[in-house]
Amino acid sequence: MKQQTLTIHTPGRGLADITHQVARVIADFGTGTGLCHLFLQHTSASLVIQENADPAVLSDLEDWFARHVPDGDPRYQHDAEGPDDMPAHIRAALTASSLTIPIAAGRLALGTWQGIFLYEHRTRPHRRRVVVTAVG
Repeated sequence: MKQQTLTIHTPGRGLADITHQVARVIADFGTGTGLCHLFLQHTSASLVIQENADPAVLSDLEDWFARHVPDGDPRYQHDAEGPDDMPAHIRAALTASSLTIPIAAGRLALGTWQGIFLYEHRTRPHRRRVVVTAVG
């Protein structure tokens, strides 16, 4: 088993493609066959596997969240860090803080149009940590 923590700088709300960073770590580990586990150490961002070919998919996803989990909703009690605070936690609860991806022939066994994204739910930039663990 091998493990490394990636630090990802986000520009603010949106999806950042981290596929290549994770793939580099897995290649460096030299794991031929096994599992790659990713864990995000935060409660106001998430990890998703999503289409990486058409940027409209990511735009539509963000649009859906904006409509269904709006910033500044007066029903939210938790707003200690601003109007995007509670919506960020709800968005994270609806997505995932960890992912597991097969490793085959030393590479992530993602589908043709799949990419790994760190989904920043806060409106301002952050530094996020993703723990990458390979077992195999």
